[in-house]
Amino acid sequence: MEMFDLTLIWAGIIGFGVIMYVLMDGFDLGVGILFPFAPDEDSRDVLMNSVAPIWDGNETWLVLGGAGLLAAFPVVYSVFLPALYIGVFLMLAGLIFRGIAFEFRFKSHRNRHWWNRAFSWGSTVAAFAQGAVVGAYIQGFPVEDFVYVGGALDWLTPFSVLTGIGLVAGYALLGATWLIMKSEGHTQAWAYRLAPRLLIAVLAVFAIISLWTPFVDDAVRERWFGHLHLLWVFPALALLCAFWLWRSVQARREGQPFIATLGLFVFTYLGLVVSKWPVIVPPNYTLWDVASAPESQLFLLLGVLFVIPIVLAYTAWSYWVFRGKVRVGEGYH
Repeated sequence: MEMFDLTLIWAGIIGFGVIMYVLMDGFDLGVGILFPFAPDEDSRDVLMNSVAPIWDGNETWLVLGGAGLLAAFPVVYSVFLPALYIGVFLMLAGLIFRGIAFEFRFKSHRNRHWWNRAFSWGSTVAAFAQGAVVGAYIQGFPVEDFVYVGGALDWLTPFSVLTGIGLVAGYALLGATWLIMKSEGHTQAWAYRLAPRLLIAVLAVFAIISLWTPFVDDAVRERWFGHLHLLWVFPALALLCAFWLWRSVQARREGQPFIATLGLFVFTYLGLVVSKWPVIVPPNYTLWDVASAPESQLFLLLGVLFVIPIVLAYTAWSYWVFRGKVRVGEGYH
């Protein structure tokens, strides 16, 4: 193995892009999922204005992760696209509908209810599709000689439906804790009431998925139960974050619930990564099996290492500029 394994570096970059997207666009989608349950129209204005200045920047990480995957692991695309194209199409359609709703809801009066629905339905469909795709990844794909040989709907199973529902609940929890931090008054009180219920729902679904997964993938079962070692740190830390979230909501903290929810997602994500590592096309193909040529990886890496600091700086600046509470009658629009 080379001194600097470009495949490992690219795996780290893509993994970083994925978790950044999940964390940063997760609460964004969560706000949309919660949108129809808001107490009133003023609260819906607050919900949308809390994410309106930053939602499009959050999508950058999805583009970065997808482009990096194509550049560094092109074989993954040749398997994932035919296996998951319906799920990916649903996700992109949902993101498009909610993106349009951002621009038109505040300009429309007579048809505002339709833009409310577009924002909510688009967010929910996108979140569910992402979760279902993750479930399909855990299950694995029928592949022969690096070619997908399954059907167009093989990704949609009871297990992937459950993971889709779990991610919808998880994003809704992220959205609720984001609103605790960004809103005030009756909107914040509503978010405080929602957060513990959503936490219970997330933990329940995650528990079922955790019990189900070893029966879906023998390799995962062997890794987690055949070697009881440091892997169990990740679920332990996830549960610790869940406890911290519960206590901080009960104590009416404003920033801590959101940070605790981010931690819950990070450690759950790391648990998924170590469950599959180094397989990237389940059940058999590793990172090195599907990597592009080292020359291609190096050429593209130089550009990515230039872009990522700019994206991080832009993201940090936008969050700093739009920090603080969002109040009724105020906002980006």
